Order: sequence, then structure tokens, then C-alpha cells
Amino acid sequence: MKYFNFYSKQDILSLTHIRKFETKLGERIRCISPGSNLEEALQQPSIKFVLLGIPEDIGVKANNGIGGAASAWLPFLQSFLNIQSNDFLDGSDILLLGHFDFTSLATIIEANADNAEEKIIAYRHAVNTIDTQVEQLMHLITQNRKMPIVIGGGHNNAYPCIKGAAKGWYKASVIPLAQINAINLDAHTDYRPMEGRHSGNGFRYAEEDGYLEKYCMVGIHENYLQQNVWMDIVNNPFTDCITYEDIFIHEKKNFLQAVFHATDFTEDTLTGIELDLDSIENTLSSATSPVGLTANHARQFIHYATIQSKPAYLHICEGATQLSDGRTNITTGKLISFLVSDFIKAISF
Repeated sequence: MKYFNFYSKQDILSLTHIRKFETKLGERIRCISPGSNLEEALQQPSIKFVLLGIPEDIGVKANNGIGGAASAWLPFLQSFLNIQSNDFLDGSDILLLGHFDFTSLATIIEANADNAEEKIIAYRHAVNTIDTQVEQLMHLITQNRKMPIVIGGGHNNAYPCIKGAAKGWYKASVIPLAQINAINLDAHTDYRPMEGRHSGNGFRYAEEDGYLEKYCMVGIHENYLQQNVWMDIVNNPFTDCITYEDIFIHEKKNFLQAVFHATDFTEDTLTGIELDLDSIENTLSSATSPVGLTANHARQFIHYATIQSKPAYLHICEGATQLSDGRTNITTGKLISFLVSDFIKAISF
């Protein structure tokens, strides 16, 4: 795969702080053995989860956003690999595959685009390349009946996650059609018009291409909901949403009721579990907000959305430890590691 870096055991252990009388996840987690190929690795019956990173902010920049979503993958990995391996989470059924590296695409754009408008066009074109690469890997993972855990990166990657998972689970004869549902915990719908690929319209493209059947959004902010998108949601029986204000201001539903509403809406087939970190209050992202969910809300969402649905994959995106405008937050990676561990535990709950 042209843009993918596979990890060796040495790569994993270099990020794992080994300590006497303890076993860390990094010591238990699997990687592709030397001399074996990806297909062989994915066919191992002991593997249940496949973890991969998409550290890119091309899709965010294509949406006129602030760069930095590429920065969360490595801090997440440093935190996740140093979780204790114990009865709550062993780690031996996880295959840490590696990460995509699209820096060459970004470098070409930065070097050759003469103005902001040209950059936007070029970034959106580059997102198409990312789509193809991510879709192919998601397809391969799911056709071998493994559960993908994807850490971004921008929310543009929802589209290839949905498309690749739908095609892969269909090829594995798990679903009757190459079509899945999605639940998205997010401050925004990411359902903007099809104006060219970017981080704000992944779900729209997935729906229009026939890979997304039902889509439910939880916690979206009314202040950032475009009227045309709102009307599209209201008039489409296959989309639904519960706004942040309806949960926390108007108190029409409490948070767990909102999550259960989403799982009920999408219960008819496999469902992609999506979490945009800009939904969490004061979490560093291109759309950081002082208003939002708590980290515990996000953890509850992962747990209950997973146990109450039939997950197709987990995708956590938009987080950053350093933004291009200089803002930093070193705790983002650790937050993602909690969310990933919650998902893995919930699958076996």
C-alpha cells in the first residue's frame, strides 16, 4: 500500500515503557510478523480488532479549518500502548497495523498552490486520494471479519470508513447489502453539500453513493447548524438528530436517552460508531468549543452505543495535540486512549 507504514514489534516496544512486575498493552498487542502479508495477518482467528491511524489534516484544511488533526495519533499511541494489560483489557486480540502517511500530498500542495483558492481545490482533490486508500484498507479488514478502530485525522475519513466497511462486511456475508448505518457524536452534522470532498461532508457523500442508509447525530450545536442542512435532515426519514440544546438546555431527553434514541434508530443493520472530539468541551481540535460534552459523556457514548448496536467500526477524529495556530494540549492522546479502551471492553461486555 503506497501511503501506509506498517509497524514492527520493535516499533511498538519503542513506545512502550516496560516495567518490572507489570505487563503493558504494548507487550501484548499484535503486529504483522516479518515475512507474512496483510491478508495472512487478518486471517488469524485470535485477532478481533485492527487498530490504525490516519494522521492527516488535509480534509480539515479542505474545509477551511485549522490544521493540526495530524498530531493526535502518536500521543494516542504512546498512551494506549502503556495501558496495563489485565483482566479488564488484555490486548492480545488487537492487531496494531500502522498508520497512513499523506504528508507527501500536503507538501506538494503547499509547494505548488499559489493562493488560498488554489489550495482549497488541491486539498479537496487530495481528499479523493485519501478516500481511495482508506476505503481499500477498511474493505480488506472487514471482509476478514475484523473490527476496525480508526484514529484520525479529519472527519472526511467517515466516508471511506463507511464505504469500505459496507463493502467488506457485505463481502463477508455479514450484511445483505453493502450499506450500513452511522451514529455520530459531534458538534456538527458533517452533512454539508457535495461541493468537493472535505471534512464537513463525508456523511453526505456516503449517503449519496448508497453506502449509508440511516444516519443519527447526537449533540450537534444549533448555533452551527446550517438551515439548508437542517431542512435536509428534517425531510429525510433516514436521518435524525438530537441537538446539544435539546439534551442540556431544553432537557427534552437526558444524554443516555439521546444515545439510546440513536441506537434504536439505527438498530436494523451494522452501525459505524463515530466520535468527533470537537463535541467534548475544551478538547483541542480545529473547532474547539467552550461548550460541549464532558469526557465522561463521550466515554458513556462509546460504551452504550457499542453495546446497544451492532458496530461496523469505531472512528475517532478531529482531535489534536498541536494546532497550526500554535495552541497545544498534551492530554488529547490520553483521552483518545480511554475512548478506544472503552470500545474494546464494550464489545466483550
